[in-house]
Amino acid sequence: MTTVGLVRERAVRPALFGAWMLAVGVVLAAFNFRTAVTSVGSLLPRVQAGLGMSETVAGLLTTLPVLAFAGLGVFSPRLVRRFGPRAVIGGALAAMSLGLIARAYSGHTALFLLFSLLALSGGAIGNVAVPVIIKRYFPHRIGPMTTAYSSTLAIGTAVAAAATAPLEHLTGDWRLALAAWSVPALLGIVPWILWRPEPAAAGANGVAHLRGVHRSRLAWMLLLVFGGQSAIAYILMGWTTTILGDGGMSTAAAGAMLGLLTMVQIPLAMAVPMLTVRWGPRPVFWILVATYPPAILGMWLDVGGGLAWLWMILFGFGTSVFPLVLTLFGLRARTSGGTSALSSFAQSGGYLIAGSGPVAVGWFHGLTGSWGLPFLFLALLTAMLIAAGAYVIGDRYIEDQLPHSAPR
Repeated sequence: MTTVGLVRERAVRPALFGAWMLAVGVVLAAFNFRTAVTSVGSLLPRVQAGLGMSETVAGLLTTLPVLAFAGLGVFSPRLVRRFGPRAVIGGALAAMSLGLIARAYSGHTALFLLFSLLALSGGAIGNVAVPVIIKRYFPHRIGPMTTAYSSTLAIGTAVAAAATAPLEHLTGDWRLALAAWSVPALLGIVPWILWRPEPAAAGANGVAHLRGVHRSRLAWMLLLVFGGQSAIAYILMGWTTTILGDGGMSTAAAGAMLGLLTMVQIPLAMAVPMLTVRWGPRPVFWILVATYPPAILGMWLDVGGGLAWLWMILFGFGTSVFPLVLTLFGLRARTSGGTSALSSFAQSGGYLIAGSGPVAVGWFHGLTGSWGLPFLFLALLTAMLIAAGAYVIGDRYIEDQLPHSAPR
């Protein structure tokens, strides 16, 4: 081998190692972004009893994730620009680990909430940062990387929800069962320690700042799409078992239906980003949202009936708009700065809409004593999602709508 060839080989090996470490880092980080949310939900009665937590405070605990994602995610682009993605994601996972352990062994409700917020901050920052990292370091692999990210996010969400209660039963300690999720968060830090960004990419931390994003119609439409789909997803996660139970379905069967909804989302989280890049977002979006009207109407008219499994599958397809939106953060921007602006703006505002969804359904049901008005509310959210989505799937870019606000 010539001297030139040897030098090239030595240069390629670190580059390939760095790319693999970054890809593994994204996947392991994604697994942890929702574990702080779904792990505590499965043990909420135990937590209430152990801490003497009131129903009001328990309600605050269930809405805390949405508030964290909306309020803290907005700082993610600034942190990435200031410290770089390696330090930000590694620090987010470290904060998550500390928060998970500290809240599990806190002896007071206020401390439990405070450390829950610390644990949730990691997911809030990572939600916004990862699409930016994918756009910056994998510009020609947005589909595969978003597939890996969104599918692992779905798997981590489902595993934490399903495994925490059995872990508590096995150990006999709800505190240990909650703290155990700090282990995968700590493991997720390892590839970020090993990853070394290329010197050229590290300049200015590789992410520019796009100003004036609030003046972009595309940004507002993406906010509505993200908020609408998230609100529907939170409503289904929070109210499905209650709705099916009121229709005469047993608690176990209703729980199985909710599990089916979650399981359907996992393979779709793997397929949707790849298909979005390959086919374009238009056909994928219309296929997914077309499942919402029959699902809403069917579940409304056949609450707890024999076709509940079908409505859950259809809802699983509809809620898979989520990985499509994650993909659009990269596809609707020409630069990493544009992706950063879209991701931060749409997610921060969208989670505020999402948080209001389950609260509104509870209020409507309490007001009327029936599920008619909540289902009408679901239909209105779907109409908003479709109207805004019809705009964002068009060929347009955030930088083109802000010609006088170039990244800096």
